[in-house]
Amino acid sequence: MRVSIMVAPAFWILAQAAPALAEVDLSGEWSNRVHEDQTERGPGPEIGDFTGLPINEAARQRGASWDASLLTVPEHQCSAHPANYGAMHSNIRIWKEVDEESQNLVAWHILHESYNRFRTVYMDSRPHPSPDERHTWQGFSTGRWVGNTLEITTTHLKESRMRRNGIEHSDEAVLVEFLARHGDILTFISILDDPHTLEEPYIHTRNLVLDTNQVMRPYPCRGAVEIDRPAGVIPHHLSTENPFLEAFQKKHRIPAEAALGGAATLYPEYRQRLRELIAAGGDGPPPSTAP
Repeated sequence: MRVSIMVAPAFWILAQAAPALAEVDLSGEWSNRVHEDQTERGPGPEIGDFTGLPINEAARQRGASWDASLLTVPEHQCSAHPANYGAMHSNIRIWKEVDEESQNLVAWHILHESYNRFRTVYMDSRPHPSPDERHTWQGFSTGRWVGNTLEITTTHLKESRMRRNGIEHSDEAVLVEFLARHGDILTFISILDDPHTLEEPYIHTRNLVLDTNQVMRPYPCRGAVEIDRPAGVIPHHLSTENPFLEAFQKKHRIPAEAALGGAATLYPEYRQRLRELIAAGGDGPPPSTAP
């Protein structure tokens, strides 16, 4: 009896210390796939291409006033990709931090190759800070396991880009991500919610592939004066006078309403509305009727 009494507590302690069977090791070098949303990853989207974004009128007007020359201003040249954008458009490295004594998982660390930005995802149930605390490009992230998928919640993001053509979220945006590993494939599911710029959450997915030969490059950045412009001048357009918005619409024969985004344009039911717009304006061929 004494043996059984002594063994039972020991077994209980080991059971509590052992990791949950659902936890998955996400560690490794993960390479982005260039063919997924290639224009977003490489050259960047065209000005006025707000398709696929559930943005509201405030975000739309801000995007319509954007000028690509803004990126030549020294203060903007090294603006890093935020957490909601970097992991979607960059190679990444993931490793875990484990407490030496308990061997409990303390945090996951994620490095984005773009701008060499580090993220820490705390796994120790700590609360998120006060809304008045400092906001950063990567925000403050906590994680938990949902089955064999890591759910990450990020707050305290700086106001920054959703798309590299003037569409931005506010500093009150909340990012929820799901990381699921299937062998050598890592899938990121990103859900961004923002009461100031979005009509409904913006959902984006990205696949990465394990690459044991990947080498993360350094990404030093220093602003420099590239264009001689009068002091205090910030490149911009009046939202109603940006000529590049119409250029995108005419080039691809897309009605303005559809090109400028919004939650309604994301759903299959919008195809009928698109046919009506094209029929009324002669703005291009009707969309495919294929499902």
